[in-house]
Amino acid sequence: MATRDLSIGMMFLLQTIIGILGNFSLVYHFLFLYFTGCKFRSTDLILKHLTVANLLVILSKGVPETMAAFGLKLFLKDIGCKLVFYVHRVGRDVSIGTTCLLSVFQVIMISPSNSRWAELKVKAPNYTGASNILCWILNMMLNILVPFHMTDKRNNTNIRKKIDHGYCYAVFSGNIITQSLYILLVLFSHGFCLVLMVWASGSMIFLLHRHQQRVQYIHRNNLTPRSSLEIRATQSILVLVCTFVSLWTLSSIFLICLAFFNKPSLWLKNVSTLIAACFPTVSPYILMSHDPRVSRFCFA
Repeated sequence: MATRDLSIGMMFLLQTIIGILGNFSLVYHFLFLYFTGCKFRSTDLILKHLTVANLLVILSKGVPETMAAFGLKLFLKDIGCKLVFYVHRVGRDVSIGTTCLLSVFQVIMISPSNSRWAELKVKAPNYTGASNILCWILNMMLNILVPFHMTDKRNNTNIRKKIDHGYCYAVFSGNIITQSLYILLVLFSHGFCLVLMVWASGSMIFLLHRHQQRVQYIHRNNLTPRSSLEIRATQSILVLVCTFVSLWTLSSIFLICLAFFNKPSLWLKNVSTLIAACFPTVSPYILMSHDPRVSRFCFA
């Protein structure tokens, strides 16, 4: 095995291990809170769905990419390629959707009681479960065409247009109009979520700034515990959303470069894949670092 392939394989392996450990630590954190009788936050249900989606992304992308980088190219059959890429697309899109839902939900919850969100602020916690389930269903339906475009490398197809992912082929055949409409639909859904996240981030910054101005004459120790917890929760979600938007923008730039070049280099492909998997890897550490319940014992 070449030194370059070994280095790439080690990077994928390290990222996959860090991501799996981080997300399983977050799962353990929620289980610990449940069995010790802690009171859950209104955003915890959304975070659980986000953690599951991130795990699906890491397992369906990080593990195959690591195996392919270490020289294992034919470990998936046709059904395996279809399943792995379908799970990855669904997990990735659910991760985007739940991050968007999380940011919008937090803006509603921290809005003043006399704002236009006052009525929705009371009802919003009752709809988080249904909203998460709807997010899963919509993304499973949206990506239903993905398995039809994936095949294993043993299939010596004569289709001219195909993309080699190292361990599977993505083939493109059929109606160009249908494929274009599908791509536009995916881009619209991603763009819509991104716009909502940017709006929610700006709104959270504005609300936090106004809150800071309102209590600037009060000593920090005189803040109520509830107010302090709400501020920390908002800050963690704000950091999470800003991280997502930054990584999504960087990943999109690399994807455009991949589409622009006829024969993109292996380095460009690998860097693009590593960046695309960064958010599922780092997001649990961002959430746990801003959650005071992680660093102290909680009793029923």
